[in-house]
Amino acid sequence: MTIYFYGADEVPYGCFSNFSAHSLDLDGHLWPTSEHYFQAQKFIGTRHADLIRRARTPLRAAEFGRDPSKPLRRDWDRVKDDVMRRAVATKFRAHADIRDILLSTADEEIVEDTTTDHYWGRGRTGTGKNMLGRILMRTRNQLRAEVGGSDDHSG
Repeated sequence: MTIYFYGADEVPYGCFSNFSAHSLDLDGHLWPTSEHYFQAQKFIGTRHADLIRRARTPLRAAEFGRDPSKPLRRDWDRVKDDVMRRAVATKFRAHADIRDILLSTADEEIVEDTTTDHYWGRGRTGTGKNMLGRILMRTRNQLRAEVGGSDDHSG
């Protein structure tokens, strides 16, 4: 059974959304959501990145991050998947409650059910890349290996 998610308020899988209210500590800052972190990385080292980190809501962070008047870092297309992987992995390592929800999905396919994003989600036609879903499944496999592996939780 495929697991579809979208809204951060959906139970139980809303925590898969980058808008879910789960903070993460990355690169020397506390980020209110993984959306804040992801959007700010587009402008790393600029005042705009700090503005995004301090945005009141993940929606505002996303709006700031999609501001066409602000130039993206040159390597963004090359690094954006890795940025998302780091954010998602850090978020699920930091919060045991949502880590358990992710692990409870066993080997089910996870799909971001959005018609507006053909890259991160399934897209309008349902044939999108679903990169966020793929990253969640990859994170699930890594977490499963860590939980089942050893007692060493460093790193």
